[in-house]
Amino acid sequence: MLKQKVIFLIVLFTLLPVSASAHVKWFTEIEAERAAIETIISPFFVITALICATLLAMLPQLIPRFQLDHDPEKVVKWVSVVQPYTFFIIQYGLAVTLVMQVLTHGLFAPELIAPEGILGWLVYVTIVLLLIPHRFTARTAGVLLLVQFAFTTYAHSFLHMMDYVFYLGMIFMLLFHKTKLMPFNLGILYLTTGVSLCWVAVEKWVYPGMSVSAIVNNDVPTFGIMPDTFAVMAGFIEFMVGYLLIVGILNRILSLVLTMIFISTTMLFGWLEIVGHFPIHLILFIFIIEGKSFYKPPIEHHSTRVGRMAFIFSNFLFAVAFLLLIYYRLA
Repeated sequence: MLKQKVIFLIVLFTLLPVSASAHVKWFTEIEAERAAIETIISPFFVITALICATLLAMLPQLIPRFQLDHDPEKVVKWVSVVQPYTFFIIQYGLAVTLVMQVLTHGLFAPELIAPEGILGWLVYVTIVLLLIPHRFTARTAGVLLLVQFAFTTYAHSFLHMMDYVFYLGMIFMLLFHKTKLMPFNLGILYLTTGVSLCWVAVEKWVYPGMSVSAIVNNDVPTFGIMPDTFAVMAGFIEFMVGYLLIVGILNRILSLVLTMIFISTTMLFGWLEIVGHFPIHLILFIFIIEGKSFYKPPIEHHSTRVGRMAFIFSNFLFAVAFLLLIYYRLA
């Protein structure tokens, strides 16, 4: 069984384009130009969406075979030792994230210039507070991060900052650690991370010129596929990963595969990739440790095999259509 899981992991890793999880705006300087909706929803786009929905619908049949939550025993033993420290991984990991961003003159993302004046000093105060091992300082740091995120959203638009909504999940953990809302921490982190991945995926469809430019200029291997077609496929793969994190399917194995992808992309994009995706690495590490969210995966509300398949198939297509239209309307 373990051998089958390793083979499945390697095959999945090989099939995933290394650019699938990259924020294309980091690696291109061309101006964002929204494509026409009829160009986005092409026959290839529709066929790919149906294929992805079908593949996802087959997952209920594969989950018992590939789920890492029940074996091997040494995996369960290892995560049980590390689980009590997940909050501190987020707390001190965020401090390291902010230090890296300050050194590269950014905040929250490489393309977002760090604020100056009082807001600029707040970043340094936040770092110091995060390094102090106390609940009060962690919550205060969470409040300051929320203020900075709000000002950054005001400066760069809601549309832009949806790429980085996973920070809100991390801030939620800082604010409500050891409170009545603590059981929701992990679920909020799954939700915000999944939405962030889906949102970035839609960006590749709405602004195909940026994706193609990033692929061509950085010599991203496309395996003989045209760059524009490759960008559409990469967007769907990233959307699938985000969708699965939201609905709570294969959390550990997805996080492990995505971590491997991010590590591989550093060979293409270098330091910028490390700084930009470091907080995502933290979150994925937490997902590998925890495995499951606080909520019951939605597919478990359907007892029959056909019901589960229909649920995943229809909801994936709805999520693609809904987020694409919302993004297109705001773009």
